[in-house]
Amino acid sequence: MRILIIEDEPSAAKRLQKMLRELEPTTDVVGVIETIQGTVDWFKGNEPPDLAFFDIQLADGESFLVFDRVDVPCPVIFTTAYDEHALRAFKVNALDYLLKPVGKDELRDALDRWERMHVVRDKSGLVGGGDTEAAAPIKRFLIRYGDHFRVVEPKDIAYIYSMEKSTFLRTIEGKDLPMDESLDRLEKQLDPEKFYRINRQVIIHFQCIKELLAYSKSRVKVIMDPPFGQDAVVSSERSADFKRWLAGSA
Repeated sequence: MRILIIEDEPSAAKRLQKMLRELEPTTDVVGVIETIQGTVDWFKGNEPPDLAFFDIQLADGESFLVFDRVDVPCPVIFTTAYDEHALRAFKVNALDYLLKPVGKDELRDALDRWERMHVVRDKSGLVGGGDTEAAAPIKRFLIRYGDHFRVVEPKDIAYIYSMEKSTFLRTIEGKDLPMDESLDRLEKQLDPEKFYRINRQVIIHFQCIKELLAYSKSRVKVIMDPPFGQDAVVSSERSADFKRWLAGSA
């Protein structure tokens, strides 16, 4: 993965590079740029990266100015110490919006979101490369519990959740079944048009949404059917993307 970093704090740039290489060892950081003009010049003279991280507050102004001066043809993840820029970030089609100091879990979620988007684009033929057959959503799951096996199709899944380091599937009938795979892996196997990972604990199917409630800090609480038994709250960094998913534009 080729990554461009726009960041005027050397320590923050080094920390981000370190985390990226820990999470994705094949990461190739193609540049670290500190200014708006330097970023504009880079995009004009280089092949676009796979992904760019934009700090919002740079030494010579807000990085939103870059988008006014040059086409940015790659997915962008904004990083900032302030949350008041979120709306502007998503208006320029940001993939994600991370508050500093960026944690490894939040960064992992953002990279997973990029990977899901990349797989969907590959399947649509919008970008080259990749095994489109392998990228197709899984058609069914074979689940073993005790001496029994059960085949479950994605349409019969209400949601998938983790609890005490174990993963479970809850069917639309309300039956819980154990799964051997992690949410991280399952997230990549499910159709992103129908399933959405609202937080680190839960992946929901669109059909299980019974009600949506406003929650603190622009978050959304999801009431599910069958009931989950715990608060299912969309994490703050996912809320804007979740709303786009609900509208069918994610």
